Amino acid sequence: MATDKQLRAQLADAIDSRSAHVPFDRAVRGMPPALRGVIPIGFEHSTWQIVEHLRIAQHDILDFCRNPKYEALAWPDDYWPAPRPASAAAWTRTLAAYRRDRKALQRLAANPRIDLFATIPHGSGQTYLRELLLAADHAAYHIAQIVDVRRVLGVWT
Repeated sequence: MATDKQLRAQLADAIDSRSAHVPFDRAVRGMPPALRGVIPIGFEHSTWQIVEHLRIAQHDILDFCRNPKYEALAWPDDYWPAPRPASAAAWTRTLAAYRRDRKALQRLAANPRIDLFATIPHGSGQTYLRELLLAADHAAYHIAQIVDVRRVLGVWT
């Protein structure tokens, strides 16, 4: 059905946030290492914290969708890291993991064997569609925060 294919394509696009928002890859490109852990005055989180939070939350949503033995993380402790990355390698690993899980969510959205409107068997009424929309919405919100932090730090171009 063409409508199903269109819905799946739009979901995959929304997860990547290419159409309506600054995409993740653009938001993090060229972020100076010395500023990744800086929390600007008036803000609650550093760029690192937001990026790592995005990775953690996105992975959690993906795990919930795929893992029948899923165990929820503790809010907020498991979702928010310390202000600074442990190393440049931690930043690189986080970006790679975020991109990997984003691709996995896009594959899930595109998979015609997944009924987007079906409830997730081990959930409490959540559908795959709801989780995919949640991932896209959550990413858009926090990617905008990354841009805002970078603007205040004077490193948004």
